[in-house]
Amino acid sequence: MAVATGVMPARRSWLMRPNMLWAFVLGIAAFVFVVWGLGHDGGLLPSWGLEINQIMFLGYGAAILFFFIGLGVFNEPVKWLLGIPISEEEELERYGAYGGIDRYFRYTLDHKVIGIQYMVTILAAFCLGGFIAMLIRTELLTPNARFTDPETYLSLVTEHSVIMLVMASSIIIGSFGNYFIPLFIGSKRMAFPRIEALSFWLFLLAIVIMPTALFFGGSQTGWTGYAPLADQMHAGHDAYITTWALAGTANTLVGINLVATIWLMRAPGMTWSRMNLTCWSVLVGAILDWLAMPIMVAVQSMVGFDRALLTGLFVPVQGGSAFFYENVFWTFGHPEVYILAIPGMGIVLDILPVFTRRPIYAYRAAVVGMLGIGLLSWFVWQHHLFVSGLTPGLRPFFMFSTEMISFPTGLVFLAALGTLYGGAIRFKTAMLFAVAFFPDFLLGGFSGIFVSDVPSDVQLHGSYWVQAHFHFILMGATLFAFFAGIYFWFPKFTGRRLNERLGQVHFWLMWIGFNGTFITLAIVGIMGMSRRYATYFPYLQGVNVTATIFAYLLGISIIPFLWNFIYSWGWGEKAEENPYQSRSLEWQVPTPIPVDNFEEIPLVLSGPYEYWSNQPMAILKPSESAGTPAAGN
Repeated sequence: MAVATGVMPARRSWLMRPNMLWAFVLGIAAFVFVVWGLGHDGGLLPSWGLEINQIMFLGYGAAILFFFIGLGVFNEPVKWLLGIPISEEEELERYGAYGGIDRYFRYTLDHKVIGIQYMVTILAAFCLGGFIAMLIRTELLTPNARFTDPETYLSLVTEHSVIMLVMASSIIIGSFGNYFIPLFIGSKRMAFPRIEALSFWLFLLAIVIMPTALFFGGSQTGWTGYAPLADQMHAGHDAYITTWALAGTANTLVGINLVATIWLMRAPGMTWSRMNLTCWSVLVGAILDWLAMPIMVAVQSMVGFDRALLTGLFVPVQGGSAFFYENVFWTFGHPEVYILAIPGMGIVLDILPVFTRRPIYAYRAAVVGMLGIGLLSWFVWQHHLFVSGLTPGLRPFFMFSTEMISFPTGLVFLAALGTLYGGAIRFKTAMLFAVAFFPDFLLGGFSGIFVSDVPSDVQLHGSYWVQAHFHFILMGATLFAFFAGIYFWFPKFTGRRLNERLGQVHFWLMWIGFNGTFITLAIVGIMGMSRRYATYFPYLQGVNVTATIFAYLLGISIIPFLWNFIYSWGWGEKAEENPYQSRSLEWQVPTPIPVDNFEEIPLVLSGPYEYWSNQPMAILKPSESAGTPAAGN
């Protein structure tokens, strides 16, 4: 959408326009009205003989509907149906032409605003999930439960794991993917802006709904939500089902949108071999999103049918199969790991050349490696079921296919090590986080060997070794890539720099706290401690106390980052247009970024890693709209 320069039309006050505040007010009111009205004796509505699970799903459905009404999502479609013209103010507002912080609290079609909305929500979810983790580790300071009963403890475990996994499923693709993919490929927008906007608000609702489970008895299933245990849970498990249904739908939409954008909207000259590795990694992650997330939505919908309609799909006494749930769940669950990890690989590989002043080593090998990981991720799910007794004859195949993933992963490591070798390395904070990705991902892969081999998995399955392995892959790699991206691209988001000294304090506290926590938990797993128990044998107390101390350090590490992030956004040192002298296309557009990104679609002449060349990556016409209010800054 082209935005003319000049005087913007006057707008109504913030409270008079659809926004997040009205959305939450209407959503909460609708939920309380339905649940109280149908589920409470003498309520506002006749119950019609509905069971509690049916009432909960109706309540969440009403909350979601009225949330979107308050947000104004239906305003334009309804006006279009009625033939009412859209005002200039509404058109400009939808595409982020107005500045000000309030645009981050509204429904918008600007991919840059949506990227920031994702990023801030992810940081909030990370802090919430991390706080719950601190409660869990505090409980484990002593061998006997002191602060919680077993049911509450398991509910906290479920809350932590689901919030963190929903957050992590969009941590790279939702934030950096939405913000930067059009800039990387020379496009003015995403392929489907309304789908992009819808995906964020579904994601936000997923994060918000999950904690409501605690008000209805919680869920004690852990993040896997295994049936038929899920059919026996309190009403709080309906929040778990709704959360994954929303998050799965959001990620599916993101995947479709990103694939369409990268495939169809590249600028002239932007060949596949000229795309940066973040673009490639997001493409692979988006394809996995597109294919894997509907499986999770389907399996949780089936559990919802079991709970609300008593279909018995996963209840053996009713003719259902618990093995069916496990297989369908893990068919989603293992590609999910790489939906998180592969986009992180692209980010760190793109940061390395900037801080070594070398072209990426073995570019095509890195691309093939990421594609190979994505492909093989579909052939490994049953290593999660080695101890279930299901189809023992297939164990050798799944053991082999799981270990095969180390080969394409090795290509990614080859590209990283080759780029670092002989380079003039500058260890800025972004570079520290990028480099830290690799040893932690290596520890995750090394620990994974022991749960992919049947003999060792029989001993380690269900222990803290598995939890440590899981966190090295998902947090140690993906989260470090996320922070590397924030420190690297913060000048592009805001036009300001993050404080480098605070950044390094953040890095070292987080890296030491993280590795100390999960190396210790791997040790306690070898010593025989099972996951998801609030009590343990006294001989394990010393190791648990050590893990908890490191966990506190990990939790504390976020404090300097949050202060740095908030203060620098408003009052930090102003950054140059291209502070790293990067060749990549996003650094060639003005800061703040114009609403349309580019006045005219650029002509791409070369790749982003050719630092030996004096030729620019692309020919860009200077944007006349550079002075208009920016949408993502």
